Amino acid sequence: MSSPTQNTATLKGHSLWSDAWIRLKKNRMAMVSLGILFVIGTLCFIIPIFSFIPDPNNQNLGNTFQAPAGNHLLGTDQSGRDLLARLLYGGQISLLVGIVATTVSVIIGLSYGAIAGYAGGKTDSVMMRIVDILYGLPFLVLVILFSLLISEHAKDLTDSMIHRWPDHEVVIKKIINLVPLFVAIGALGWLTMARVARAQVISLKKQEFVEAAVSLGLSHRKILLRHIMPNMLGPIIVYATLTVPGFVLTEATLSFLGLGVESPNSSWGILLSEGANYMETHPRLLIIPSVVFSLTLFALNFLGDGLRDALDPKAAKD
Repeated sequence: MSSPTQNTATLKGHSLWSDAWIRLKKNRMAMVSLGILFVIGTLCFIIPIFSFIPDPNNQNLGNTFQAPAGNHLLGTDQSGRDLLARLLYGGQISLLVGIVATTVSVIIGLSYGAIAGYAGGKTDSVMMRIVDILYGLPFLVLVILFSLLISEHAKDLTDSMIHRWPDHEVVIKKIINLVPLFVAIGALGWLTMARVARAQVISLKKQEFVEAAVSLGLSHRKILLRHIMPNMLGPIIVYATLTVPGFVLTEATLSFLGLGVESPNSSWGILLSEGANYMETHPRLLIIPSVVFSLTLFALNFLGDGLRDALDPKAAKD
């Protein structure tokens, strides 16, 4: 005769992330958006590796404004450069600037806001008054000044790396040129993230599970890292997904002013700026990058909404 334990089905536990993934898969728009972002990322980072994609900086003044056909699937621009190649290589820069700068801003803003919200009192007041002061300063001007300051050090780093690896001069210049953008935009774009993080911490530190952790004698560091921060991932991730396109637009503005991506390299912002100059005569130069950028923006927004619902701890009770 079998024992009751042998007839009892073993239930496997689910972690926070596995539960969130299950809920996310039920959101069709979020999964479609995830698929769109995967396709765009693959096109921008994988396809250019193959040889059939021409050099995006190769000019042919005798073949300007060619319509889509043959060797140029999306046609050519005002300088005879392949528009598809510039769109894919430009997407690499735009997406990297948006993702890396957002990561930098999330790390700084999350740490700063969480400490201010958890400490409270005079510490919170002083830290947030600093944020208020920085909010009163023109963000774009600060980014320009900070970017120029970092550029001087970036040039020295570029020269030393080229001297060490002369065969990779083009790649080194392309990568180092983006470092000032990453640092300047990310290091100065954390202010709103700090406020979001602070508000979440103030709300969560009054919850029963935090009071229980305090009563058990856990250190402030463990309470903040193990109990509070995991429960504020939803709003943080949602805001981060909305920050990426904003930073891409900031990069576009800097590139338009000649302080971002150096010519002849491209980004989606540069393509939009160049296409705007020919929107009446050759609207294709503006429409194509606009569609790709808008599609990326909408996908990030819908994915952010899906992640918010999936990572919401209250959703686990439904």
